[in-house]
Amino acid sequence: MSRVQKGLVAGLAATVAVSILEAANLILGPWAVSFPRLLSVMLQAPDAIIVGWIAHFLVGTLVLGPLFAILCPRLPTDTAESKGILFAVGAFVVMGLTIAPMAGVVGERPVGMFFMQAGFGTFAWMIITHAIYGLVLGNIYGRLAGRGKEAHDLIHGNHHHRHGPYHA
Repeated sequence: MSRVQKGLVAGLAATVAVSILEAANLILGPWAVSFPRLLSVMLQAPDAIIVGWIAHFLVGTLVLGPLFAILCPRLPTDTAESKGILFAVGAFVVMGLTIAPMAGVVGERPVGMFFMQAGFGTFAWMIITHAIYGLVLGNIYGRLAGRGKEAHDLIHGNHHHRHGPYHA
């Protein structure tokens, strides 16, 4: 399995994990504005949350998973999980600074930078769910990479430096 294929599988697993949290938020909460809801607003379909769910799965699986697989060896941490968290929170920062301010409105207010106009709870929810996405992404990717030199190169690149106790 290629690096990108491993990223696709890990991205799908991470997206499913976060989707379970988002479904719980929608059914039991809402504790915050859901990410699929925000995506539907950002995609100019505020009354069609299914558009947000589709975008959530496509981006989480087809974009972020493979991108993580490509960038993983260059990320400056020691474990696949910490690399995943760094990557996913970084993706949140990029989205919060670029896409979110142009997103449109949730309710009667614009979403704003980092979704802050949707409320602090939504901002916190986004950081937490992105960190969980990254944790699952890195963990699954590390497990798919296995152990040994090839796995080391997939996770850490070809350079040699001191590693923590866990080598993915």
